Amino acid sequence: MITRMLFDPVWHQHDPIAPAGNKQEVPICVLGMAWPKSSIVNRKSVMVTLTRCSDYEPSAIAEAIGRHFNLLGGLEKFVRPGDSVLLKPNFIAPRSRRHATQTHPAVILETARLLKDFGAKPFVGDSPAWADAFACVKALELEEPLRQMGVPVRQLGKPKWCKVGAAGTRVGISTVALDADVIINLPKFKSHQQLGATFAVKNMFGCVAGKQKALWHLIKGGNPAAFCTLLLDIYRFLNPAVTIIDAVTAMDGPGPIHGRARPFGWLIGGTDPIACETICAGLIGMEPQSLPIIKTATEAGFGCSDPAQIRLAGDDFPQSICTDFQQPRMIPIRFSLLHVCRSVCKQILLLAKAAIRKPQA
Repeated sequence: MITRMLFDPVWHQHDPIAPAGNKQEVPICVLGMAWPKSSIVNRKSVMVTLTRCSDYEPSAIAEAIGRHFNLLGGLEKFVRPGDSVLLKPNFIAPRSRRHATQTHPAVILETARLLKDFGAKPFVGDSPAWADAFACVKALELEEPLRQMGVPVRQLGKPKWCKVGAAGTRVGISTVALDADVIINLPKFKSHQQLGATFAVKNMFGCVAGKQKALWHLIKGGNPAAFCTLLLDIYRFLNPAVTIIDAVTAMDGPGPIHGRARPFGWLIGGTDPIACETICAGLIGMEPQSLPIIKTATEAGFGCSDPAQIRLAGDDFPQSICTDFQQPRMIPIRFSLLHVCRSVCKQILLLAKAAIRKPQA
């Protein structure tokens, strides 16, 4: 049964533990449950930031992203001038911005602009399930704006075998990602036919180079907890500084590629990915523990999935949640060996076609 999550509009300034005079933070509660204020907001609480954005107008997106960083302590808390910063969007397949399959160009561009103005050296990188980062950038009509800004695009290839998690699982993670001084995670708010919905954690799976991702679906997919543990281990190993989730337009239905694009109107940010996932689940009326990533993280003691320990900053939570978010028809996480082989062959064909079409210098 889905627990509907609503938020108490009482300002933190009325709580003696909260920062004085701050009218931008609101505590969280779940309908039908209540906590004393001393447990809602305390010194162990984590912050999730919310900003309303009705569309992708660049100046509005720039202002919203700037607010997220300011609310989280300022950009200088996470990045130094001169740092190499990987902007890790969700580039799963080369589809246009109208499909809500990929992180919207405005979110990528305005984050890059903020970093450039600060003196950092941002670059955009991913290892998409289909085609490559360059094809995804082209589909989003992002090539020229990034070029004009002087922001390179990198395919997250050149894997290095890294031991992740308590089990020391060896995973081929892109050296391009590993060499970045800082990673900023820019995922897309989407339904997912294998995981229910994905908000923050799974996006870092894109730092696993090439078709190894499909192979991990084969190896770990038969056990959802094992697969989600792998996702969490990769996230912890890469340790993104900040996550900002693009939910201005979200995807519901049969995501993560072929779902329905729907206006949603939010950017969600934070440094704790599980707290961000918990708030995102609340925005669409999902019980957080029904999502395997959150459930596995809770059992592992990673991140904050306790609504009583999450405080919101920025724009106040809506008085009513989204009740018509279409849940996907679930399919197994595990890929068959035949599926993996077909996936590899299709990827080779896509990359070969892209190489043929690429103009010669």
